[in-house]
Amino acid sequence: MAQRSQKQEIYTTSKKEWSHFALLLILSLKAHLSTASDTMYRGQPLAWNQNLTSKSGIFELGFFTPGKSHKYYVGIWYKAIAELTVVWVANRDCPVSDPSSKALEFSEDGNLLITEKGIPFCKCTNSGMPNYTVAVLLDNGNFILRDKSDNVLWQSFEEQTNTWLPEAKIGYNRLTNGSNILRSWTSLENPDSGQFSAEFEQGKFLLYYMRSSPSLKLHINNVTEKEWSGVINVSYVSDKYGSYFTYSTYSTLYPSIFTRIVLDVTGDLNLYVWSNYARQWNLAWTEASRHCEIDGFCGNYGICTQHKVPLCDCPKGFEPRRSGSWSILQDYSGGCMRRTRLGCSDGGIDKFLTMPNMSFVVATEINSADKNVEACKLTCLRDCDCMAYAYYNECLIYMEQLTNLRQLSSDNEIGGDLHVRISASEQIELVGRRTKMSKKVAWILGVFAMLILLLSIVMAIILWKPSADGALEESEFSLMVFKYRDLRKATKNFSQKLGEGGFGTVFKGTLPNSTAIAVKKIRSVEQGEKQFRAEVRTIGAIQHVNLLRLRGFCAEASKRFLVYDYMPKGSLESHLFQEVSKILDWNTRYHIAIGIARGLAYLHENCIDCIIHCDIKPENILLDAEYDPKVADFGLAKVIGRNFSRVLTTMRGTRGYLAPEWISGEAVTSKVDVFSYGKLLFEIISGRRNINMLDEEICNYFPARVAKAINKGEDLLTLLDFKLEGNANMEELTRACKVASWCIQDDPRDRPTMGNVVKILEGLVQLGIPQIPLYFRRLSESPMEASVCHEIETCSSSY
Repeated sequence: MAQRSQKQEIYTTSKKEWSHFALLLILSLKAHLSTASDTMYRGQPLAWNQNLTSKSGIFELGFFTPGKSHKYYVGIWYKAIAELTVVWVANRDCPVSDPSSKALEFSEDGNLLITEKGIPFCKCTNSGMPNYTVAVLLDNGNFILRDKSDNVLWQSFEEQTNTWLPEAKIGYNRLTNGSNILRSWTSLENPDSGQFSAEFEQGKFLLYYMRSSPSLKLHINNVTEKEWSGVINVSYVSDKYGSYFTYSTYSTLYPSIFTRIVLDVTGDLNLYVWSNYARQWNLAWTEASRHCEIDGFCGNYGICTQHKVPLCDCPKGFEPRRSGSWSILQDYSGGCMRRTRLGCSDGGIDKFLTMPNMSFVVATEINSADKNVEACKLTCLRDCDCMAYAYYNECLIYMEQLTNLRQLSSDNEIGGDLHVRISASEQIELVGRRTKMSKKVAWILGVFAMLILLLSIVMAIILWKPSADGALEESEFSLMVFKYRDLRKATKNFSQKLGEGGFGTVFKGTLPNSTAIAVKKIRSVEQGEKQFRAEVRTIGAIQHVNLLRLRGFCAEASKRFLVYDYMPKGSLESHLFQEVSKILDWNTRYHIAIGIARGLAYLHENCIDCIIHCDIKPENILLDAEYDPKVADFGLAKVIGRNFSRVLTTMRGTRGYLAPEWISGEAVTSKVDVFSYGKLLFEIISGRRNINMLDEEICNYFPARVAKAINKGEDLLTLLDFKLEGNANMEELTRACKVASWCIQDDPRDRPTMGNVVKILEGLVQLGIPQIPLYFRRLSESPMEASVCHEIETCSSSY
């Protein structure tokens, strides 16, 4: 009995030990499954509800569904960002409808497959390496397959979809004898291969439209060894593995910055930067496709208008053949179809719809016998196969459905009225619609006119003054609306060019009263409209002795001109950096520095709303006959309220002058102009561009030398422009060096206001010793990395 009891006790003890062991095993297994892993091994499938997470938790891999789609894909996205941002798709051409029975696993030949209950469903890689293989998701977003010797057999960075990440390669791979390209998604909810691809050839980016046969080359960008928006640096490499582009992010000071280049569904190549502050992707750079140059992009009868949303439209009397493709997929290739059949073939009567300002496509026939547009019309009307006609020196007849119709926006393009055949009943319906609309519009305009008349009478009673002086003053400070023919006459047909910038060209002119003017011709309405409006709304509403006066503007059809006072001494840039120019003495330079500060102080502190210029640099400082400075070029300016405290979503400015908060995610305030002014002041002192000194003498960067010299009490005359031969007021030079060093502090709160800058330079306020900015201290530790952290480049215009 005792023996039996002893056996039972041993059994009970063993059972308890086994239970404890099983519990520990279950807990450890549970802990293992719940802990995110970056590695996947053979024999361990990744189920549809499981994910791989990179070591630092930046990226995640697993099954996802885009937008409102009901299909599932295996992809990689940012785990560190709440907004789903997919950067790679494994099965873009074979989506999964029901993911519950699917898994990602290795096949016997070392490839990754999507399987359905162990049966291959879709092949994701083509490594062809049957060795022992593991898959690892890296912190840079690269998904790699490697063998037990850590040799990389395959990587997602060499088979990208629509997104190009830092360190990934775009180019020719000699090992696979193929090209790594970007291919757009079909739509925002369908990662299937879309209409556009981007690759490279001989050091240039090429963008292709895939529906054409052969593929149509859209545009070329030379990107060899180039910086984009100062956020990334693109490099071209050629080695034994191939020739390719790669890029790195300037993240020495801001390591949390995420960047990505995306080929979107419309063929635009966009660079996005993630803002932690705004919790959104900001567009830092874009290269728009020339969609209207693509053969058949809008299909039959579709009208293409570049830089318009949507890109394609149908003429009156027509409608999209596949409306869903237009609105959802942005695929316009189906074109337009008539709402009403033509009557000619049935013995009926047809009319013509006139479409003004259209490009002329290649005509089927040319009838030189018709000497005017009416004769051309009759020729087309007599033939039921004639779909349209146009008259341009001769009669152009179109016998087939029209393709490649394009709405013109420039006077430099050849085009005119295109007359498209429609049924008479359709024209009657269109006229009826227009009549009803005209009556409605007339009624609305009549009511509106009455309200304006009543308001004008009330305002006239309130503002009426017996003296005529007020009317003269108002006229003096109001903008003039110029006619195009008057500007053409004033500039002698735009014959004397003063300069050229990102948005347009500037010509010298003379008004009838002999006043010299500078006329800026905006290059194109699409690109320059925003800049044109910004200038009129900012500088057009203010007057200051140190701000360039805008006299007026011209806005006729697609023509855009801005008319300024003429500055005979040109830009500050032409005097500081051009060897053939007259050397500015110290007194003139100091006078210019104070004048610029006064102009900026007025913008920041004395206007109703704070105006941030956003592009302070020597090219945008103009000098009159007495060398008085005028702050110019307000095309990138931003008018903000006094309580403004959010991040601007579009970077503005020029490399070498932009404050760090443009990419750090901090709120952008008027202190960005203070930073740019500080960089400009360094150039006034040294007579050299900061960015040139940065590129040529990395360890001898001038702003860093000034900051260190002030802190060590060294002789500042050694920092003065050598062309001045030491001729400078020592007290003024010290003030200028201190002000410049304070203006470029890392924290915007440490920078002075422009009002205080004026007082300091005038000697009314004393200034302490500035601290050395963080990125200057990094120069001695890691020059190549620290030197670029504040050097941001974006598109800008200049007078």
